Amino acid sequence: MTAQLGEPENIVLQARDVSFDWSGVPLHWIPDDPVATHLINVLHLLLPAGEEWFVKVFKEALPYVKDDRLREDVLGFIGQEAMHAGSHDGVLDHFVEQGLDVRPFVRQVEFVFDGLLGDRNLTGERAQAWLFERVAIIAAIEHFTGVLGDWILNAAALDEAGADPTMMDLLRWHGAEEVEHRHVAHDLYMHLDGSYGKRVRAMTETITMLLALWQRGHRFLMARDPLVKGRIKGGLHHLRRTGPAGLTPPGRLLGPSIMRYLRRSYSPLNEGSTSQALAYLASSPAAQAALR
Repeated sequence: MTAQLGEPENIVLQARDVSFDWSGVPLHWIPDDPVATHLINVLHLLLPAGEEWFVKVFKEALPYVKDDRLREDVLGFIGQEAMHAGSHDGVLDHFVEQGLDVRPFVRQVEFVFDGLLGDRNLTGERAQAWLFERVAIIAAIEHFTGVLGDWILNAAALDEAGADPTMMDLLRWHGAEEVEHRHVAHDLYMHLDGSYGKRVRAMTETITMLLALWQRGHRFLMARDPLVKGRIKGGLHHLRRTGPAGLTPPGRLLGPSIMRYLRRSYSPLNEGSTSQALAYLASSPAAQAALR
């Protein structure tokens, strides 16, 4: 990869063996705002199955990687994504313990990644084409995770609202690593295929999938939350309040980022700051405890 001016280069990606104590984290970890809390909590429902799928696809792609540095980056990416999946699984267990049974929706998410985006029992050139197509989808998803990672690192409004520090450390540790490895999926896709048309198609498919899952996930959480008891209907229309308030990513962040992705000259290294990500990882309670 080529770093931006002033940014660190030749970083060796490593999985940080973090752990979190969820026992004191309230169900509504953004105080008095279950709507904003669950708009972010949808990520916990999506990420374990999604990132396990990332790992599986990237392991299948490794034999096609002919560049030693890229291979090293892909292996580091795999390690970090596996740790992310396990960490968010812990949040799901905590939800269940608090009376919010998320397992029915998680099974739907698993069907999307394991079923619709699974191997399909293909062979030969068809198997390779489907593998490269899935790498393109992961590259599009990783664009969003990098943008969201940069957002959460700078989301001062959540701190001002009194968001739970353990949850914020999970989100910021994860976000920082997404920024740290934001180039890997794009680099891998460009190495394997690089077709601009397929890249655009993958982004279109990704937007459709993520919007549908986020909408359904928020409605599910609001309906099943034992404290809300369905009194507030979930849905992405709530973003009109939470986005401008800084409690969730605003539309003015995500929309323009898609347009940047669609440029032929797109580089993920222009999204976020590696220096800022590493600075957070050097101060994250969970990441520092993992080092000790």
